[in-house]
Amino acid sequence: MARLDWWHTKLFCGIGSRKLVVLLRQEGYKVGRKLVRRLMQEMGLYTVYPKENLSKRNFKEAIVPYLLRNRQIQFSNEVWSVDITYVKLQKRHMYLTAIIDWHSRKIMGWELSDTLSTAPVLTTVRRAVEKYGTPAIINSDQGSQFTSNEYKGLLKELQIRQSMDGKSRWADNIMIERWFRSLKTEEIYLNEYHSPRELRQALERYVTDYNSVRPHEAIGYKTPDEVFASCFPPRSLNAGPVAALDRTCLAG
Repeated sequence: MARLDWWHTKLFCGIGSRKLVVLLRQEGYKVGRKLVRRLMQEMGLYTVYPKENLSKRNFKEAIVPYLLRNRQIQFSNEVWSVDITYVKLQKRHMYLTAIIDWHSRKIMGWELSDTLSTAPVLTTVRRAVEKYGTPAIINSDQGSQFTSNEYKGLLKELQIRQSMDGKSRWADNIMIERWFRSLKTEEIYLNEYHSPRELRQALERYVTDYNSVRPHEAIGYKTPDEVFASCFPPRSLNAGPVAALDRTCLAG
């Protein structure tokens, strides 16, 4: 599973189970296509779309439209993306849920879990909103966590519009997919974690550096924290949560 995840990330969902079987056999693994397909399904890895179906989707009635086609994102907290990815440990694996702000590229929150349940997604969204305010839209894939009544109910409670990727359109959620790829190639694959605690500590360091230290070309070589903070006026220590959207924040 770790090697499947590595090849899938390296080639960015460019190959399917047949070619993955060839690559794994070249590395000495005695695998067939049936086993590779089963593991890919368990991990949520798909050829065209990395996580079209992390677990079985609900009925088609639960799918909502993609709201971001041709939309120009101008503000922080205008659009967030949420997604889940597989992360290896030494003798087991975890699943990482993360949220990114489209405008600032800031990671708004993350949560580790050993299952693909909806609960970590709900926790991540609630904590991000409590800390940074309410976004106008949250985009996701069509996985069962995001078509669940619990997730839909939470967004309705928080008055957030829900958007979902189109079928087989991995690029619709490209912001968080690119971040997952950077995380894995720059941190996860370079280290070995013996426990969830070690992994959490590594993620905490990586996210902190990503948000507050590393400049990003796409946002004028500023940090995500700088861009996000520029959208909101300074607050006192006793102030409440950040407002849902400050229209004085303009692109650039």
